[in-house]
Amino acid sequence: MDSFDFFRPPILTVTALSSYLRELLETDDVLRDVWVKGEISNFTQPRSGHLYFTLKDADAQIRAVMWKNSAMRLTFSPRDGQSVEVHGSMSFYPAAGQAQLYIDSMQPIGEGVLFQEFLRLKNKLETEGLFDQDRKRTLPRLPQHIGIITSASGAALQDILNTLNRRLPLARVTLAPSLVQGIEAPASLLKSLDSLNQIEDLDLILLARGGGSIEDLWAFNDENLARAIYNSHIPVISGVGHEIDFTIADFVADLRAPTPTAAAELATPITINDLYIALQTAQNILDDTINQAIATRSYQLELRNLDLRRLSPIQRVNNAIQTLDVLRDRLERTIQSHVQQLRVHLQHLDSRLETLSPIAVLKRGFAIVNDVQSGKLVSQAGQTSENQAVQVRFAEGKVPAVLNPSNQEKL
Repeated sequence: MDSFDFFRPPILTVTALSSYLRELLETDDVLRDVWVKGEISNFTQPRSGHLYFTLKDADAQIRAVMWKNSAMRLTFSPRDGQSVEVHGSMSFYPAAGQAQLYIDSMQPIGEGVLFQEFLRLKNKLETEGLFDQDRKRTLPRLPQHIGIITSASGAALQDILNTLNRRLPLARVTLAPSLVQGIEAPASLLKSLDSLNQIEDLDLILLARGGGSIEDLWAFNDENLARAIYNSHIPVISGVGHEIDFTIADFVADLRAPTPTAAAELATPITINDLYIALQTAQNILDDTINQAIATRSYQLELRNLDLRRLSPIQRVNNAIQTLDVLRDRLERTIQSHVQQLRVHLQHLDSRLETLSPIAVLKRGFAIVNDVQSGKLVSQAGQTSENQAVQVRFAEGKVPAVLNPSNQEKL
């Protein structure tokens, strides 16, 4: 069986506590109908038309809301630094865990003290020429070494580093950490700015912090800081607060960025992708130039070779050799033709010789008789004598014989 502690107070949920606080604020007689005087800060008006801002004085601040139907009745445009008197009631906003003043009417009572001091210093420095565009220094298009002045633990630093690493990772970064809020912040900012100005190869300085109220950003309205920025030999980009926030540092810097991230982007107009594209383009141009030069030189070389071959004695020698080959061929054909003619003529003579040859006669049955002793042809019977040794030649072969005159036919 569970035991009960009758002396233990009840445990509330966060929702229950929020509801209790809301009921307390909304049922309090003073807080249900209250007039408050203060200075506007962190003023925003989204598309819904509702007004959201902080109402503050030197020692405290409270969040305030004015719904669109009430805001439409205003006869002026509220802005940061403006002192106003407001009427409304208090309630508790559970989603943000904060008490808020819900305003139904508001009237201006003059500019806030800080805003008046801001305007005074702005007019003074502007009169001295610290904001002149003519003295703004030209920012490097491709910084190699960038200095950063901001809080080492703030989100602004990470935003800047992420942006620089994405856009230009080749750039070196030097952080000069500084306080960016409070009474000691101006001196800390001056020290960091001076330390960066001692670096010889530094190309650019980013002065940055996140958004806040006019009090939060007041260190960047310091006159000594403004003069130090003006006298810096290194260009300075100011990226303080949000787009609607303006400080003296913004006006005196060489370039004002609406946010710390935008300051990093403005500091790197040429990105790593731009460099890659430019390098690729330059490589393509170089390749085309080299190829064109090679083609031109090759064409010129070919022309020179043609001239050389045309003027070279080798060509004349080759022409003479070709002429010699033509003449040799012609001579050979002439000789062959002449030989052929001689061969035909010889065959003709051979045929005639064959016709006139004694052998042809012998083949018809005749014989040739030669005296053996003298070797002379015996063509008449009167040239013979008895027992004369002769040689009888037939168409095929020879035989010796002895003549017997008594047997000779008397003609």
